[in-house]
Amino acid sequence: MSDPIVDIKKLWTVFPNGEKKAVVHKDLDLTVERGEVLSLVGGSGTGKTVLLRQMLGLEKPTQGEITVLGRPAAELGKQGAASRVGMLFQQGALFSAFTVLENIAFPLRELKTLPRALIYEAAMVKLQMVGLGPDAADKMPSDLSGGMIKRVALARALIMDPPLLLLDEPTAGLDPESSDSFVSLLRSLHRDMELTVVMVTHDLDTLFELSTRIAVLAEHKVIVNDVPKEVVAFPHPFIHEFFLGERGQRAMELLREYPFTV
Repeated sequence: MSDPIVDIKKLWTVFPNGEKKAVVHKDLDLTVERGEVLSLVGGSGTGKTVLLRQMLGLEKPTQGEITVLGRPAAELGKQGAASRVGMLFQQGALFSAFTVLENIAFPLRELKTLPRALIYEAAMVKLQMVGLGPDAADKMPSDLSGGMIKRVALARALIMDPPLLLLDEPTAGLDPESSDSFVSLLRSLHRDMELTVVMVTHDLDTLFELSTRIAVLAEHKVIVNDVPKEVVAFPHPFIHEFFLGERGQRAMELLREYPFTV
């Protein structure tokens, strides 16, 4: 087996909390293998999004090691390393003063190494890859629907053709039809671009339709990291409440009827 895309060992994350300290992660271990869609789930305060930001090098853990694509996560952003990881933030995080095409092109423009015409040609290709036509290129973020914002933000995350894509609640705020369409898009891009994906989501339909493995955060660590069927069977109060309630049962039934395999 090849080296993992993400390798986290003995991770501690501690934040100040008045006179005390809040421990979010304690001796957390996690690996993400090439080509999989690994989903992170857990209760409020378990540090799911914090973990994504640490993988991206935006936050530094208190102690422990995070290796991403064979390099320390802290090095991302240096010497063009950030081009190896794409990030889709929960609300899209588009620049309000830029057009759609300018938003998508922004990471390439920041490199200052490519001709302007080539940059915008690449941005237009990514715009079409996420299912938007040329007529969307000159729109402003304020003119976009929630689903379009997600697609533009995804196009920007993929502009460098990164092998690793991080998703923070990718279907949050979308209506069921838009959510289903976006999940289908993510599935096809994962396959066609041979992406490795790490996703934080609380949406059970998205979780079961996309995940090849699920890592559950509880008690400051990853308590189980396995295929969905094995995770659901793992004996833990959070897992029972999260997966085996009414919504979880419906999602599991959908999985049995329309199984997703990579």
